[in-house]
This record gives sequence, C-alpha cells and structure tokens, in this order.
Amino acid sequence: MTGPAQAEERLAEVRFLTVAEVAALMRVSKMTVYRLVHGGDLSAVRVGRSFRVPEHAVHTYLRGAFSQTA
Repeated sequence: MTGPAQAEERLAEVRFLTVAEVAALMRVSKMTVYRLVHGGDLSAVRVGRSFRVPEHAVHTYLRGAFSQTA
C-alpha cells in the first residue's frame, strides 16, 4: 500500500533541475529544453514563471532518445 507518508517520502527524494542545468547536462540550448517541455517530450513542473525538471525525467528522455538512434 502507498499512503500519503510514502508519497511524501518519494517526493522528497526527487531532485529538480533548472532549465539551464538541463541544457548544460544535455549540451543543448535553453530554448531546446523549453521546446521539449512545451512539446510534452520532457516532464516539468511550473514554479511561478519558471520550470523545474525532475532529474529522472531527463534520464528517461535521454534513454529513449539513445535507444531510438542505436
């Protein structure tokens, strides 16, 4: 069973990255990251006027992109 306490614990483990950090990690421009977010290819959370991307979402996206080219 997953209760509210377990959900909060998992959320506490999530590391969020800024758009600039994602761009640096992927070696692309910030505009490319915004396009991926707005296109629904990369999950993100809106915080005020900016976005935060869960680190696991970046790894999931890159794994999918890598497997398509391999």
